[in-house]
Amino acid sequence: MDIKNYEFWFVTGSQFLYGEEQLKSVAADAEDIVDKLNASGKLPYKVVFKGVMTTAEGITKFMKEANYNDNVAGVMTWMHTFSPAKNWIRGTKLLQKPLLHLATQYLNKIPYDTIDFDYMNLNQSAHGDREYAYINARLQKHNKIVYGFWGDEEVQEEIADWQNVAVAYNESFNIKIVRFGDTMRNVAVTEGDKVEAQMFLGWTVDYWPVSELVEYVNGISEDEIDAAYKDLESKYEMVQGDNTKEHYEHSVRYQLREYLALKKFMDEKGYTGFTTNFEDLHGLEELPGLAAQLLMRDGYGFGAEGDWKSAGMDRLLKIAADNVATAFMEDYTLDLRAGHQAILGSHMLEVDPTIASDKPRVEVHPLDIGGKDDPARLVFTGREGKAVDVTLSYFNDGYKVIGYSVDCHKPEAETPHLPVAKQLWTPTVGLKEGAERWMHAGGGHHTILSFSLKPQQIKDLFEMLDVKVDFIE
Repeated sequence: MDIKNYEFWFVTGSQFLYGEEQLKSVAADAEDIVDKLNASGKLPYKVVFKGVMTTAEGITKFMKEANYNDNVAGVMTWMHTFSPAKNWIRGTKLLQKPLLHLATQYLNKIPYDTIDFDYMNLNQSAHGDREYAYINARLQKHNKIVYGFWGDEEVQEEIADWQNVAVAYNESFNIKIVRFGDTMRNVAVTEGDKVEAQMFLGWTVDYWPVSELVEYVNGISEDEIDAAYKDLESKYEMVQGDNTKEHYEHSVRYQLREYLALKKFMDEKGYTGFTTNFEDLHGLEELPGLAAQLLMRDGYGFGAEGDWKSAGMDRLLKIAADNVATAFMEDYTLDLRAGHQAILGSHMLEVDPTIASDKPRVEVHPLDIGGKDDPARLVFTGREGKAVDVTLSYFNDGYKVIGYSVDCHKPEAETPHLPVAKQLWTPTVGLKEGAERWMHAGGGHHTILSFSLKPQQIKDLFEMLDVKVDFIE
């Protein structure tokens, strides 16, 4: 995924009224918390203690430094004592990075036998954190609050979840999508305002003619394809099926040619996601199938039929999930029988192998759309478990994320006449209610399905980006 090694800065709020000895204790306790959080092995990114904040000037300077340090993905705060919240106004208004308020206490108990006024003065998180939270609410910072004892696994897991989406927030402004061709003709949900996407989501969306890609495809050497073929054989099951050896190998090799060309094109020009369109393939022998699947496996975002919004979402959520079990998907066909109600998700070719439960098979079959040669593709079965399914829709008043939790299953039987990868799922609220609410909200048929991300992470991420979320629960 080539994501930089971000860090998070941690500061503690206090004031001068308690004296120098108390401030030293505040700093020592906060530093101990940070050291133990880092040593826990629960957090995906390092936390760096940056001191005790006691003045508006110091807080403002700190927030400015956090903004302009590209290695800092976000700020974590804790009010060990009582920190007058007016001191935080200017700095917090200037902060442009994700903010987590850790509402905790150094000790997880009340020391009844020894508690005195010195202890009370030092351990004022109970109302210090509320003073601080009040000003963030009034400033409408959309900050995250994690409440509880910092040493508990549940609290550390919440921090870890937030760190992952905070990194995705930062990386969202580096997402670049290349559109090879335009969107599929006459389709509504693939459209959207690309300028507004850059304003709110940070995505750059560019058009390139397919002819530019064709030059890269024709420039891939046979030696490069040979090496990629050997790598493919080492990872997947090669199934010739009813094809002749020559036809099978030619199709697979051509997909690898497209894979290498797409990757080279994107890497040279800084793109991290792409779209294709079966209505715009002039100069290509095949619609990218296996090629698109391998690129998604590598972490690139993808959208079919020119759907650049899905390509951006795919890349963004892959970053948040560290590219684990997070895939471009499409609602394809339904099982409406009582007790079996489910959606069968798939696509013509382009299903991401990061959700495979079995060893994918490289197969070659005709594709009855697009008028091109038979493409190779990975065929596999999806997995069991809980997941989230989300889409990005565009309306007159801006973008909105629509999503729900789903229960995923493997298809009940094989599909010998449908040689594509497949995933079965049912909205947790039920197929009827989930589908009706999804459609009323304006959710499209292209989605991103993730077994790694949680509903709260979806909400946190898009709250950071100031994009509305309609999560069906």
